Amino acid sequence: MKFFLDTADLNEIEEAASWGALAGVTTNPTLYARIGGRLADFPAHIGRICALVDGPVSAETVETRRDGIVEEGRALAAIAPNVVVKVPTMVEGLAATRTLANEGIRVNMTLCFTVPQALLAARSGARYVSPFVGRFDDSSEDGLEHLSNIVIALNNYDFTKAGVADESIEVIAASIRSANHVTQAALLGADIATVPFNVLKKCLEHPLTTSGLTSFLNDWEKVRNA
Repeated sequence: MKFFLDTADLNEIEEAASWGALAGVTTNPTLYARIGGRLADFPAHIGRICALVDGPVSAETVETRRDGIVEEGRALAAIAPNVVVKVPTMVEGLAATRTLANEGIRVNMTLCFTVPQALLAARSGARYVSPFVGRFDDSSEDGLEHLSNIVIALNNYDFTKAGVADESIEVIAASIRSANHVTQAALLGADIATVPFNVLKKCLEHPLTTSGLTSFLNDWEKVRNA
């Protein structure tokens, strides 16, 4: 499973990229607002993210009509070759995705919650589909079960051979809230987990790792002082 960072913070992206395990970045209007971003600076900010990451960088559209989504998507894709246009899973989004995919622009269909939504996204030509795990959990539903159903359903079909896209669709487990979400997403066969920086750090933490390191360092200190 690949790791994407779900953020618009350049410092977080630069740090995660230095670990060598970062495969991409996803952003959205909420994340950009959280860092105090301004509308006029948005294209340049996406460009700076793209310069830090070798892999895909999802930048979200905010238009709600298909023509507006297509126009905005084209503008976003022009920022850098690794931009992926993020489009909400809805009727207008599907129509826009079909147009963008036909033009060779990669689309990440976001706010996906059901198997039918994911299948329609795949048929429309989306390169990625992003089922939201944590938001199901917030409403007392099992987000991981929904993720599992989507992975299984999409794996039942070969969308590349169907001529829907140049590359097979990949499932991005989104709205990830914990390291356990990452573990379960990997076991369920999700292609990618997009995670906040604090969750990515927690994926490296375990009390036995900490205690083991402390033990090794204490023993080495005895060797040095012998």
